[in-house]
Parts: sequence; structure tokens; C-alpha cells
Amino acid sequence: MDIQTLFNLNGRVALVTGGSRGIGKMIVEGYLKAGAARVYISARKVDQIEETVAEFGSQVIGLPCDLSTVEGCLSLAEQIAAREEKVDILVNNAGAAWGADFGQFPEAGWDRVMDLNVKSLFFLTQALHPQLKAAASFDRPGKVINIASIDGLRINPWQTYSYQASKAAVIHLTRRLAAELAKDNILVSGIAPGAFQSDMNKVARDHAEAVGKNIPFPRIGTPEDMAGLAIFLAARAGDYIVGETIACDGGIVNASLPGNGIAP
Repeated sequence: MDIQTLFNLNGRVALVTGGSRGIGKMIVEGYLKAGAARVYISARKVDQIEETVAEFGSQVIGLPCDLSTVEGCLSLAEQIAAREEKVDILVNNAGAAWGADFGQFPEAGWDRVMDLNVKSLFFLTQALHPQLKAAASFDRPGKVINIASIDGLRINPWQTYSYQASKAAVIHLTRRLAAELAKDNILVSGIAPGAFQSDMNKVARDHAEAVGKNIPFPRIGTPEDMAGLAIFLAARAGDYIVGETIACDGGIVNASLPGNGIAP
């Protein structure tokens, strides 16, 4: 058994949506350090993509794209197909959140979140299926990794109705896609992050110490925590993980005692 082989991504091509910041950027950095040949990233904001590409160098290729529509998903898939015959790893990380009081929660806050978090995940995976299938073999399966949230595993106190529902949908969709794509040697799994510093989780970003005190393992997540799990699932080490969504949360979901405060 070669431990180095278990956890390397040598020569692999990956796409990480929402890869210019936050959790997506943590995964991009990890994949590069694990030996990935090229990592494509997508995001809506060109300046964020340019900053990330400048930071990591020529192995990162930025493709500005709005994935909130099916047309945007198809456009991104076409841009990838024009550059790559094969894609080894797809990380569906792009997402949005919306919070509003129950009585005033708007349709726009429902549709925006569901479209980006659930619908685009499905249609981008569908559109990139030829490239994923071309890269995949029984000995080296292709990988699709969906970024869910612990809010899909348990409720939180915030009135983020569509976000929490969307992440529960991502977890179940991960199972269904896994059942469909395994026959093509494409293995689908998921990560449910807890408290990590990001623009979406401003509480963890701005009050890391206070949030960490309420977590069973009392700190928020680090880039190494996220990158480590994402590398594991993408590499040979994760080749027998199919349809599972793994909580990466310091124990919030599975080790919080009843009545204890938990971090958002």
C-alpha cells in the first residue's frame, strides 16, 4: 500500500464552482498541493476570479459564469469542453443564502437559492457528464463532490428557510446521482461544512472565537480541515465512499449534547 498514492491527485483536472473564495478556494488550494494538473474555477465576479488566479498561478483557470440559470450551466460546460476532453473531478460548491422573517420571506429569496444550490448542481453535472465519463475508469473513478451544509442535516436558529431546504435537497440529490452515475465509474459524494470563515458565514468569519466555544471540538474549521476532506474524497483514498455526505463541523451535528448551545 502506497500512502502517497492514496492521497495524491497527480495529473488530474478539476472544476470547482464558486472557487474564487471561501470554501471553494480552500479546496482549490488543497487540490493544487495534492498534485492536480489544472483546476478550473467559476464565479460571477471577474475581479474575484482574477485575484485567485493571480494568487495561485497558471494551474488555475478562471471562467466567469452565472450558474443560477440552466443557460449559465450549459455555457460553463461548453467552455470546459472546449478546453478539456476529460474532467476528473467536479466540485459543485457555488451557492447562495437568503434570510428573512417567516411572514416576509420573498419568492425571490426562495427561487434564487433553490436555483443556484440545487437546480444548477444537477444541470451542470448533467452537462459535464461526457467529460467526467471520458476520464473515469474502474481503477480510477471520476468524482463529483457536492458541497451541502450541516443546515441540511439539522435546523439552525436562523430564518434561512430556502437555504436549509436546499441543502437537505443537495444531500438527497447526492444519493440519487450516486446511484445513477456509479455505473459510469463516476462516484458522487458530499461534504456538509459547519462553521468556516467565508462571506456566506459572516458570523464564523467575524466572531470565530465566540462561535468556536459552542462547538464540541471548540474551534471553527480551517482551510486544512476542508482541503483534507475534499482531497480524501477526490483521491484513491475515497474510492469506496459513494452517496455519502460527510459532516465537517467539529461535532455540531453528531456530538452536541441536548440543551447545549451550538454554533450557527
